[in-house]
Amino acid sequence: MSFEEEWNGLRAEATTRMRLNEAGKGSSGGGGGSGDLIVHQDDLGRAGHEAFLLHDRLKKAGDMTRGAKDDGSTAKAASSLTTHHFTLGGALTTMAVIWNDQLKTLLQACAHISNHLDYSKNSQAHTDAKIATDMARRDGTAMPVSEISKYYK
Repeated sequence: MSFEEEWNGLRAEATTRMRLNEAGKGSSGGGGGSGDLIVHQDDLGRAGHEAFLLHDRLKKAGDMTRGAKDDGSTAKAASSLTTHHFTLGGALTTMAVIWNDQLKTLLQACAHISNHLDYSKNSQAHTDAKIATDMARRDGTAMPVSEISKYYK
């Protein structure tokens, strides 16, 4: 399976798991309503973990400084071609530099996504726990909906 096929599959799976709450928008379904984006903590954790796994796979498979025997064969080939006055040597060096720069950028993006989703998951859990504590009665039992509704009238 290619990277693009795998990425599209993961993106489609994430899209189907997230849903917009369309309540209050009317039958038109148009914009202007106040729908809430609902994301479950498991989804955040799963997406963050997939970003971490992608980072790990890209780091190993995308490194052009390693060859078949971890000897930096791309750099050696470019150097050898340049030594023998082949223009391809310089082009291969340029391609390897650009590849490595873009790989580093992609690795940073994967790490950022993974870290951000882990942070969001933990932050949301902390917020949920605080709300649950704030909405509890003195004896620790949950406040009934009828009592919560009084605060909105």
